[in-house]
Amino acid sequence: MQETTVIDQEDLELIPTLKELEIYANEMRIEIIRMLHAAGSGHPGGSLSAIDLVTVIFYNYLRRTKENAVDSNRHRFVLSKGHGVPALYAVLSKLGIIPPDELLSLRKVGSRLQGHPNNTSFPAVEASTGSLGQGLSIAQGMAMAAKLDDSDVRVYCLIGDGEFQEGQIWEAVMSAPKFKLDNLIVLLDSNKGQIDGPTQEVMNIEPIALKVTAFNWEVQHINGHDFRQIDTALQKAQSQNGKPHFIIADTVKGKGVSFMEGVIDWHGKAPSDVEAQKAISELTSKLGGLQ
Repeated sequence: MQETTVIDQEDLELIPTLKELEIYANEMRIEIIRMLHAAGSGHPGGSLSAIDLVTVIFYNYLRRTKENAVDSNRHRFVLSKGHGVPALYAVLSKLGIIPPDELLSLRKVGSRLQGHPNNTSFPAVEASTGSLGQGLSIAQGMAMAAKLDDSDVRVYCLIGDGEFQEGQIWEAVMSAPKFKLDNLIVLLDSNKGQIDGPTQEVMNIEPIALKVTAFNWEVQHINGHDFRQIDTALQKAQSQNGKPHFIIADTVKGKGVSFMEGVIDWHGKAPSDVEAQKAISELTSKLGGLQ
């Protein structure tokens, strides 16, 4: 059996506490706003709702570093809701994989930091995604490959609740249990909104837990902004019981910025000069309260 990278005791002592991760995530919210403001386009709502989840995954479970970013035995993370990629770039920058100044090249011609993940130009992202629904199938393929290789590699996949309406998602939901992919962990960033409006009004996906459980997944339901709940759920999802894992994470679109929270209009537009300044001021103030 292939083994994933061993973390020694000294490295374990460097793993951040949950409080530190909360601080990091709020620092990265500021970077998300700066990126999108500089780009003049993009998706703040879903990036801000997902950043807490992505932070815990990368620090506590992928334990991603510049040295192991493309290691063949690394755990994988597939951002199926590709428009939320500013959250991924912010985490990769915080981990030293993307230089901080490069973040401001988001969506620029020739930049490797495009508006959706591009594995061709930037191999540190696992898959090119953006056509909603495809990322989970890619993640399932990675999980199947790991099983065939008798590898300990786990695959984490973040999907959106608007994306959950896609038929390809349901094909993967149906087939993953057949192949007993208990190394596949799916997180649903359930921020209740998509570009056309509230998810419940566009195409209601509830009851999610009952549906996914019926397909023979292990299902958990958490607050996607509570770091202890996120970490506990991911720890539980390490179990190898023959079932894939599905974590429904209730989140707030635009989390952290008062005038963006829960507002559908912020699904896909960049903040103006005044709005960016106001958002950064709010986030900086909250950051001070956490430290």
